Parts: sequence; structure tokens; C-alpha cells
Amino acid sequence: MKHSAPSLPFMKMHGLGNDFVVIDSRAREAGLTPARITAIADRHRGVGFDQLAVISGAGNAPHLTFYNADGSTSAACGNATRCIARYLMDESGATALELTTDRGTLSARDAGDGLTSVNMGPPQVNWQEIPLAEAMDTLELPIEGAPVATGMGNPHCTFFVEDAEAIPLEQFGPRYEHHPLYPQRTNVQVASVIGPDHIRMRVWERGVGVTLASGSSSCATAVAAARRGLTGRSVRIDLDGGSLKVDWREDGVWMTGGTAHVFDGAFTAAWLEQNP
Repeated sequence: MKHSAPSLPFMKMHGLGNDFVVIDSRAREAGLTPARITAIADRHRGVGFDQLAVISGAGNAPHLTFYNADGSTSAACGNATRCIARYLMDESGATALELTTDRGTLSARDAGDGLTSVNMGPPQVNWQEIPLAEAMDTLELPIEGAPVATGMGNPHCTFFVEDAEAIPLEQFGPRYEHHPLYPQRTNVQVASVIGPDHIRMRVWERGVGVTLASGSSSCATAVAAARRGLTGRSVRIDLDGGSLKVDWREDGVWMTGGTAHVFDGAFTAAWLEQNP
């Protein structure tokens, strides 16, 4: 009898249409390679995702690792963190927990009404932390449109525009994702301020492309708007996939919104062998 490697279970989740493949490797090593990650990301031959997240660690200290669709890593992914926090709270019956990421330790809590909140930590506003290529004022970059640079464990470039929906993101996003001021590339947001507590925002994610939502981008945009004096520190952000509440507090940037655990599946042993 032929014995092949076992299949690999996964979960499909999304936060406002920002979609994720989540692999729980607390009991079994995920066995991921850059080639396998990009194969999983293929929406025709794999599963498809904006980010892939791996849960590792044991006991009360689960660790999250995030990958973009192009196989690159990201230290932060706000919506995936909320989705996984909801999964882990449902699993344990807890109403609050802490997760470790490459960004640091993040606190999560049940916000009621099916909503989940995560503290994404303090924003990074110093050019070296974001990081940018050289010293400059992060509130007005020397780029046409004078965008704001913010770090949320990953780099962001926020343009405040008259009408976010009028910007052709497919062309606009990659132009700035690869801007030389951002040595690690950047997420790109276009945002319109609707009121002192309300923003319309669309996002081009680094290593992914246009996405329906982005948690870390929402946090970065809220911080940028507050630093510019365009809004207060608590805002609703309307994304293509729905709305998030972002609250920049003394202890960090809290983000609250809905999550969805859509289905469970498994990569077959044959598919894993074809995509080592």
C-alpha cells in the first residue's frame, strides 16, 4: 500500500471581504514554502487569499505569522488578526485574549453584537520606523499629493483626495507601492474625509493589489487623518467591503468590525506533492 503525506487542513475567513487562508499549525507543522504559498494564493488552481495566516505556539500564547499573496511576509494584518482572535475566543470561551505577532503582542476582545476588536499597537510615525529611505517629515512626503507615511508594523502611504472612488487604483497603487522612498514597498490608500468622524477609503495592498478592505490600512488612515487635523481620533472608515471603527487611544490603535469563518477544507496530499 502506498503511504503519502497527509492532507493539510485550512480555514477560509474574511473581514469585510478582505480574505484569508488560515492554517492552524499548533498541532502540525504547516510545511509552507514561498512556492507553496503562491500556489495556495492562486484563485484558479489553489484557494485564493489576500493574506495567508499561520497560527503557531502553544497554550495561552498563540503566535500569528502573515504572508502576502506574492509569498512575501507582513508583520501585521489587522483583519486576519480579528478573524483569528474570534476563532480562538470561540474555541476557548474567552472574551479577551492576547496574540503575539512579528509586530509585537496584540490584545483582542469580544466587542459584542458579533464584532471583534483588536489593539494594533501604537502607530509608527518616525521615518526610520516606517521605514522610509531617508529622514523627512512623515506628515507630508515629497511626493505629488503630499501623502502621509505611517507604520502599523507594515508601511503605509495615505493620499487624501476629493473623491476616493474616482481614483483608478489599479494604476495608482503600483506606482506608489514601489516608490523609492519606501525600501520595503508600501500599502497605498486613497481617502476622502466625509466628516470629523467619517472617512471613505480604498486600498492597494503591498504584494496583493486592490482589496475590499484592510485593517492595518484603516488604522494608518485614521492616524494620518487625525495627525493632519482632518478628523478626531475615533472614526468610521467605509471600505469597498464594509465599515470598520478605528479608535486611536493612548494604548494603541483599536479596530472593531465583523468577521466571517466561511468554510473549512484540506489541501490533498496529491496537491501538496505537486506544489512542494
